[in-house]
Amino acid sequence: MLRHAFIVFALFSGVAAVHAESSNVFASTDAYIQQINQARAARVARLTSPNGWLSLIGLEWLKAGDNRVGTAADNDVVLKAGPAHLGTVTLGKDGSLRIALLKDSGATVDGKSVAEAVLIDDAHATGNINPTMVNFGNANFYVIDRDGRKALRVKDADAETRQHFLGLDYFPMDPSWRIVAQWVPFNPAHKMQVGSVIGTIDTVDVPGKAVFTRDGRTYELMPYQEEPGGDLFFVIADRTSGKETYGAARFMDVPLAKDGKVILDFNLAYNPPCAFTPFATCPLAPPENRLDLRVTAGEEKYRGGHPH
Repeated sequence: MLRHAFIVFALFSGVAAVHAESSNVFASTDAYIQQINQARAARVARLTSPNGWLSLIGLEWLKAGDNRVGTAADNDVVLKAGPAHLGTVTLGKDGSLRIALLKDSGATVDGKSVAEAVLIDDAHATGNINPTMVNFGNANFYVIDRDGRKALRVKDADAETRQHFLGLDYFPMDPSWRIVAQWVPFNPAHKMQVGSVIGTIDTVDVPGKAVFTRDGRTYELMPYQEEPGGDLFFVIADRTSGKETYGAARFMDVPLAKDGKVILDFNLAYNPPCAFTPFATCPLAPPENRLDLRVTAGEEKYRGGHPH
């Protein structure tokens, strides 16, 4: 019997995962369905928020030296929203970043009207330090770092992808896809290579594996953690990938193991940002997590999506 359950909201994706003690029996199917629906509603709220993934309108790679930024065609980086000439982002040989704003740009840096500022990218944003946000009207950007390459991640609350969001589709909810898996810890952690849609390859630490059975066969999935001590993050593919579901991968956020068990709730499997926008840098399912199984649970392919 489920003695307690709570919803954990994932920071990377904005999806929620239902955590329960290691029992696969619910006192009420209605209660389970309600929890799944709450989790899905929370995901949609974050996805459609003014600064959510649907607001992405650009992924603009920076060259070394000065990068003039704005909507006018004579800029080095041509934005889809904002002033004709916003200013200049300078990328130093040492990877340092600065921005010089034009006086009449109307832009702010972390909410302040300044002429110049240092920019902190997402790879160097740790603890209470966030990437430096440059705002202009309903749009903004900050710098991301991918294998040493720097790019402006540009968002706009008025983005067409947000304004014309078609909603999410799901397989029929099936409690049998909430699976109590055995947790096999790795000590030390294993290494796993994870590719991305932009061609980068990251080596991640895998703290263990989840082992489960379905229809008499045994399967394994290997997660990593996006933050130390954070939830287990699974990047998976299966026999529905590229057909009923998004081809590159689906994600699952799973609370840490308890009493040697982890709860894999495939009803909460969700699409990566790349299913909704070409301007994200999502991981691909590694070979270790490509299941020879049709996972007919969770989010289906987005109707308004694009192929990667």
